[in-house]
Amino acid sequence: MLETPHVVVGAAIATKIVNPFLAIPIAFGSHFLLERVPHWNPHLNTEFKKYGSITKTSTQIVIGDVVLSLVLGGFMASRALPDTGHAALILICCFAAVLPDVIEGPHFFLHVKSKLIDKWITLHKSLQADTDPIPGLLTQFITIAAAFAWVLR
Repeated sequence: MLETPHVVVGAAIATKIVNPFLAIPIAFGSHFLLERVPHWNPHLNTEFKKYGSITKTSTQIVIGDVVLSLVLGGFMASRALPDTGHAALILICCFAAVLPDVIEGPHFFLHVKSKLIDKWITLHKSLQADTDPIPGLLTQFITIAAAFAWVLR
């Protein structure tokens, strides 16, 4: 799944669950639940194995997705202001929700070699429910919309 749905769901969790001892682990766990939803994203592991690096197109998709994630996460956190504690919790939950993907970043983009990261990637990939681009992007859009609807009600 792209980062944006993970971030928005993490922010929504922190918006509704203000106890950090609950919100942070739930946001982290939401990542794995969302990976089971059929979705599309660039196949970084396949590209890395095939070409030795990530393609330019996938890198551009990742950058755009990360920028959108930062904007939406920041927006959702700003809605909690002037309660800086709650805004910080929202940002922490945004990060917790994408942490499983962040762990893989150095491997794919900085070529860091680690048997532990390789095992993590294998585990993470085994959880993925991949589908074609149109339905896979639609499920992510619906996930984002549902998280915003939950926050706004």
